[in-house]
Amino acid sequence: MGDFDDDCTHLELINDVTPTSADQCLQCVEMGDEWVHLRLCMICGLVGCCDNSKNTHATKHYHSDGHGIIKSHQPGEEWYWCYMDEVLFTVE
Repeated sequence: MGDFDDDCTHLELINDVTPTSADQCLQCVEMGDEWVHLRLCMICGLVGCCDNSKNTHATKHYHSDGHGIIKSHQPGEEWYWCYMDEVLFTVE
């Protein structure tokens, strides 16, 4: 996957995932709700809404399933977030 900043100590958890959705938070859709931005779980591929969204499904997924690395699922954004180390990092 390339080189990463060394701030995240959980890089071995990152998988080559297939997103559950291209452009929507399916949990928000089921609720009839909206989201602000999307995040991609790099462990299982779940696409969830960001913490600026009302339902914070990406963070709820981390707390319920323990999947601790997400990537922005917004066009043109290439950053990752590690919940366990609380660090933002990018691919070198």
